Amino acid sequence: MTLKEYKRRPDTSVFAVKLALETDGFDYVKWGARQHCNAGDFIVQSGDETYTVAADVFARTYTRVSGAEYRKTGTVWAEQQSKSGTVPTKEGTTAYAPGDYVVYNDRELTDGYAVERAKFEQTYEPVA
Repeated sequence: MTLKEYKRRPDTSVFAVKLALETDGFDYVKWGARQHCNAGDFIVQSGDETYTVAADVFARTYTRVSGAEYRKTGTVWAEQQSKSGTVPTKEGTTAYAPGDYVVYNDRELTDGYAVERAKFEQTYEPVA
């Protein structure tokens, strides 16, 4: 595995709202599979894409800019894929195609997800 460290480009903020309700969470379908979020997780709008981020991951990797606007300030470790597959996520699983990136929010490779190649390259840059 050839993982490289990346950071989110500074001009790519997201908007997020904490699911601060008494709830068991909810299920939704995204990335080719059923996902689940929990109370306290964040519902994130990034460009034209909406998804959830676990509360502990969001707190560790995002910084508030203003109001509901946040920037991902944590670095990620990613590798471009040569074959199709799936990666387990905190919410469920994510499918990827050849050329897509599998991305991890931690060096231990326990918090992974997949991002389409064009979106990844538009959003992230290598850490120098």
